[in-house]
Amino acid sequence: MPLHISAAFDGGAIDVVRADEPHAIELRLRKDSHADIAQWFYFRLHGALGQRCSMRFLNASEATYPDGWQDYQAVASYDRKHWFRVPTTFDGKVMTIAHTPQHDDIYYAYFEPYSWERHLRLLARSQIAAHARIEHLGSTVDGHDLDMIVIGNPAARKKIWVIARQHPGETMAEWFVEGMVDALLDTQNATAQQALAHGVFYLVPNMNPDGGIRGNLRTNAAGANLNREWMTPSIETSPEVFYVKQRIHQTGCDLFLDIHGDEGLPYVFVAGSEMLEGFTERQMQEQTLFIQRLQQASEDFQTEFGYPSGKYRADMLKLASKYIGHTFKCVSLTLEMPFKDNARTPDAKVGWNGARSAELGRAMLHPILDNLKRSAR
Repeated sequence: MPLHISAAFDGGAIDVVRADEPHAIELRLRKDSHADIAQWFYFRLHGALGQRCSMRFLNASEATYPDGWQDYQAVASYDRKHWFRVPTTFDGKVMTIAHTPQHDDIYYAYFEPYSWERHLRLLARSQIAAHARIEHLGSTVDGHDLDMIVIGNPAARKKIWVIARQHPGETMAEWFVEGMVDALLDTQNATAQQALAHGVFYLVPNMNPDGGIRGNLRTNAAGANLNREWMTPSIETSPEVFYVKQRIHQTGCDLFLDIHGDEGLPYVFVAGSEMLEGFTERQMQEQTLFIQRLQQASEDFQTEFGYPSGKYRADMLKLASKYIGHTFKCVSLTLEMPFKDNARTPDAKVGWNGARSAELGRAMLHPILDNLKRSAR
C-alpha cells in the first residue's frame, strides 16, 4: 500500500517533501496562512501499518519557537479522540518522529486538536441549560461566527470574563474552557453554583475560529496576532478583538482570564498585571490571593517557573490581560499551559493533554469563587 500524507481538513497543516518510503519521510512545518510563523502541525498518514516510520521535520530549527522542541513529544491518534505521545527527538536542526503505526490511518499533531465541530457542539449543549445562552458577537474575517456563552444572570453584580484561543494553535485553551463550562452547567457542582450566585460568566471559547480552521498557530485570517490588538482593533484585520472588547466595555469586568499555551515551558503558570502603571495595593493583594487559591485548588499549577513580570511599557496594553487589568482595575491574568508534559505532574503516556486542561478549567472555579466571596463582603 503506498504511503499518503494529507492535511486537507479542519486544523490540518504540513508540507510534504518526500513520502515514498516509511523510513525516510521528509516534511516541513507550514507557515501560518498570512504570517511568517511556523510551529503547528497536524496531518494524516495512511498506508504505514506495521512499518517503522521516521518522519523528519527538516525546518524545525527555523520554527518560531525552536526551543519548544527540546524534551517535546508529538501526539498521535487513530480515532482522533484518544491521543498519546510518540517518540520525538530534536538534534538542533531536524525534529524526528519515530513510530510504528498499528492501523492503516494515524494522525499526528503538535498538540491534541480541538475541532470546529467540537466547538459547535459545546455551544449547542450549553444553550440547553436553563441558566445559559449563546450570544453572537459578530463575524470573523473568513465569515465564521464569533460566539460567546453566557452562564448565569446578566443582572448579577459581578462580571467574570474568560477568553481562549486568541492564538488558535493553543488548543489546550479551549479544552480548559470546555471543562469550566461543563462545571458551570452542572447543577450538582456546589462550587459552580455558589459562583453563579455571586456573578455571571461570559466565556468566549474560541477567539480565533479562522486561524484554528486554517491550521495556524498564532494568527487570524488577516495575519493578525490577536493578543497584540487590544489597543486599536479593527473590523478589517482583527474583528474578533473588536467585538469582544466592545462587549466587555458594555458589561464591565470584575475578573478576567485569558487562556493560552506556552511552547517552551513545561509548566502551568500565570502572568499578572503587577507591572502596570496605576496598579494598586488592593489589586496586588487580590491577584496574590487568587494565585494562592489556584495553587491550593490544582496540583498542576505552580508559581516557581513562568514569565518575569518585567517593567511597564506602553505597548503592553496591546495584550488582553494587561489592557483589561489597566482599564477595569480588576484581577486580570494570562494563564499558560504546556504543549509538552507538565514537569510538575508528568504523565509519560499522554503528557499535558485536553483532559488535564479541562480539569484545570474546573479547578479554576475555586479561586474565582473565593474572589467573588471576598468582593461581596
